[in-house]
Amino acid sequence: MAGNGVLCKPAEQTQMIAHKAVQLLHEAGVPLSALQLLTGDGPTVGAALTADKRVSGAVFTGSIDTAKLIEKSIAENLAPGTPLIAETGGLNAMIVDSTALPEQAVRDIVASAFQSAGQRCSALRCLYVQEDTADHLIEMIKGAMDELAVGDPWLFSTDVGPVIDAEARDGIAAYLKEKSGGILHQLKAPGTGTFIAPTMLKVNGIDDLEREIFGPVLHVATYKARDLEKIVDRVNARGYGLTFGLHTRIDDRVQAVSESIHVGNIYVNRNQIGAVVGSQPFGGEGFPAPVRRPAARTICRAS
Repeated sequence: MAGNGVLCKPAEQTQMIAHKAVQLLHEAGVPLSALQLLTGDGPTVGAALTADKRVSGAVFTGSIDTAKLIEKSIAENLAPGTPLIAETGGLNAMIVDSTALPEQAVRDIVASAFQSAGQRCSALRCLYVQEDTADHLIEMIKGAMDELAVGDPWLFSTDVGPVIDAEARDGIAAYLKEKSGGILHQLKAPGTGTFIAPTMLKVNGIDDLEREIFGPVLHVATYKARDLEKIVDRVNARGYGLTFGLHTRIDDRVQAVSESIHVGNIYVNRNQIGAVVGSQPFGGEGFPAPVRRPAARTICRAS
């Protein structure tokens, strides 16, 4: 529609669904000359694309490390000013204060952390709970986790399916083994397949998260009421600015935190994974650091 030809290069793990999507677009009338599918791995096909002088822009979703490689290749090989749009996930945080409705907060925490087996760029990675209500809320999260069904995603009764492949499973399993001393609660996973048991880990704060764990792992920290501004500063300092959740019943707090947090999507008193494609702008800031303010932000607030 804009006159741009597109070369679609999917991740190695998603080539079949990409093929189907491109096929449907062709059937809908998109010319073959305007859209082509290129399969293969990143180091060969992907690297060749981002180094080809005929390419006039790149749109990428994936890891920060890969995005930085693409950025470097574009800077070295393509025309000055060639745009790169990169959406790289993040260490998305949520703050739950002592005024939040526990039942609502727990529902949204569990959905944000464990739906799609935690494999969403917008998924909740680090939960901060005000220490005055932390014990009660964490016990409720444990109970809600126990109600999750882990298994075959083809079944409607399943809440949490497998992670995408064996490499992802093994990497997350190694991380959980390393952090086993901090496990607050963990479910059982099927013995076969690429499943990871939904897990809740105790941490001191977002600084303990060395990288994004792209799976059903929730990190939980507590905070003192007087330290709320410091918590917001620590989240901002990490430089990941995709989604952020806040549960509170204090309007002034919603305003203050919304104005100070450096993210593209702020969710108040609801889950933070529910961007509606086609009706809600969805984007973040940072790469990570240095933090850059976005051109526009979206605040979604539940009643």
